[in-house]
Amino acid sequence: MKNIFLLLLMFLFLGATSGQAQKQDIKAQLLDGKWLNKAGGYLPRPIAEDANEEVETVERYKFLTFKADGSFEMDSAKTRYPGKWKIVGNKVVMIFTPKKITHFHRNTDPNNRSSNYRTTDEVVDLGTREGYLKDGKLVMNHTTYTNYSGATAGLINFYEFSGFANVTHGNLIMIVIGLFFIFLAIKYDYEPLLLIPIGTGILIGNIPMFQAVDFNLQLGVYEPGSVMNYLYQGVVQGWYPPLIFLGIGAMTDFSSLMSNPRLMLLGAAAQVGIFITFLGALYLGFAPAEAGAIGIIGGADGPTAIFLSSKLANGVNIIGYDPSGAPILVKNLIGPIAIAAYSYMALVPVIQPPIIKLFTSKRERLIKMRPPRAVSRLEKILFPIFGLLITAFIAPTSLPLLGMLFFGNLLKESGVTARLANTASNALIDTITILLGLTVGASTQADVFLTKDSILIFGLGAASFAIATMGGLIFAKIMNWLSPNHNPVNPMIGASGVSAVPDSARVVQNMGVKEDPTNHLLMHAMAPNVSGVIGSAVGAGILLSFLM
Repeated sequence: MKNIFLLLLMFLFLGATSGQAQKQDIKAQLLDGKWLNKAGGYLPRPIAEDANEEVETVERYKFLTFKADGSFEMDSAKTRYPGKWKIVGNKVVMIFTPKKITHFHRNTDPNNRSSNYRTTDEVVDLGTREGYLKDGKLVMNHTTYTNYSGATAGLINFYEFSGFANVTHGNLIMIVIGLFFIFLAIKYDYEPLLLIPIGTGILIGNIPMFQAVDFNLQLGVYEPGSVMNYLYQGVVQGWYPPLIFLGIGAMTDFSSLMSNPRLMLLGAAAQVGIFITFLGALYLGFAPAEAGAIGIIGGADGPTAIFLSSKLANGVNIIGYDPSGAPILVKNLIGPIAIAAYSYMALVPVIQPPIIKLFTSKRERLIKMRPPRAVSRLEKILFPIFGLLITAFIAPTSLPLLGMLFFGNLLKESGVTARLANTASNALIDTITILLGLTVGASTQADVFLTKDSILIFGLGAASFAIATMGGLIFAKIMNWLSPNHNPVNPMIGASGVSAVPDSARVVQNMGVKEDPTNHLLMHAMAPNVSGVIGSAVGAGILLSFLM
């Protein structure tokens, strides 16, 4: 009996020793290096999408690190979840500590637009998980972790952050587009002051980087707290366009318009492209607010297009509710609309000449106009004052643009604020142009820009610009038909009714000189050209008042 008792004690001791040895072996394996698993289901966006939007998910590595003091950390999409671990039998039991997570969402509150995102906090409790070692791998439910050395895990982590691991076909396409913009600006001198910042911004915005919802690297233009995001507020909140208009007003001479006020009608007629394209966008299925923002491209005025799209097509305005009660948000079309508007501004020398030749005859292109009369200093001072009052009463919602435009012109014409006018027309507008072009370009990330909507916007923008040019040409012909024969209008200047200042007027001048070297139309063309600037801002205000 005594021998049996000793034998039983021996077996119990050996079992305990064996169990302890097994635990030590499991512990040693867990503490050696890191455990990695590549899993799907992660949203590659820095700001959470809404429930009514479908977003393609991506795979990301999860890192498990076990420590000798009984604690562990799980890095999931770079969010660290801590906890305690222990060994029970041959199982590894992990008890997670509740973790507070900050979620970023697009801000849809019209009464709180201090930022383009909002945050909510959630306490995430992953509970208790169990796993076991099998063939050198940690198996947990349907997830298997592979062991890597610390150095190898670090290299994998580095690679996951690199552009090579995150690049997409869309990134490469947008990088090519950015390089093409820079090429056009340098090689052909197409609006280099605009296309080089925009092209560089496209390159910056499409550098592939690690992105995931609730993980904020603070690098990209859409990531809260990043430098680019702060600069982008000038676009989203509509700060940059009025400052651009201040500079435009300070460098614009309205004398040609004041000397021949009837030419203002040509600038107004060219705005027909805005409203016809608005109807076309509605027909193609865009919401009214989106259609209004797209239509303004016809004015060939980049700042106005950005101003209106930031109010109407900003991705945060609620335009309705689905059957479940979830809000339906307007699309974020700021990037495509801005790029389209500036692209057509840059391509004015390419787009307008064929249209002008198509709608005018040789005889009409040879028409010489009377020299403009001299304009007094008093007229130049009164024009921005009365211009502001009249246009602002017609379209008060365009006051941010028109107010700054006429204020800048008053600085120029008053004669007593030359230093302010010089700053506004040089240092200020140059600085804002850099920031505007860079941030608009950076906002054209592939997943936002390379969509069916962008293709439609570029098509509608081209139609809008062409219709605006035709509208000015046709109205100039009507003016000749109605006006006395001794004071005709060269119909070509009707094409400069779009607000691409001074490119459109320069196109008319070059075509006029080509037909007749003695026929200089620049000053005549500048009248509808600057009128187009005012007209596009008024048109934007009218659309805004109807659609906001």
